[in-house]
Amino acid sequence: MKKHEMSDWKRISSMSDTELEQNAQDDPDNPPTDAAFWADADLCAPDPHKVPIHIRIDPAILAFFKKDGPGYQTRINRVLEQYVQWQQR
Repeated sequence: MKKHEMSDWKRISSMSDTELEQNAQDDPDNPPTDAAFWADADLCAPDPHKVPIHIRIDPAILAFFKKDGPGYQTRINRVLEQYVQWQQR
């Protein structure tokens, strides 16, 4: 098992589908969803013009953008777009 990996894959692969399903349903961090949960959901496909990357950001900067919830990557992108426009003037 890799140092950063915390899952016990040997134990998980030995479990039956029923056991796996029950564990998932009992997980307080992953409550089951139903049709009512998804009723108002919008399907949002990723922008095909965006390129996935990996960057390192200071924790305080990331916390600032994440504090308003989902969409923090889009908000970071908008700030960067504004910076690029300002630099190009």
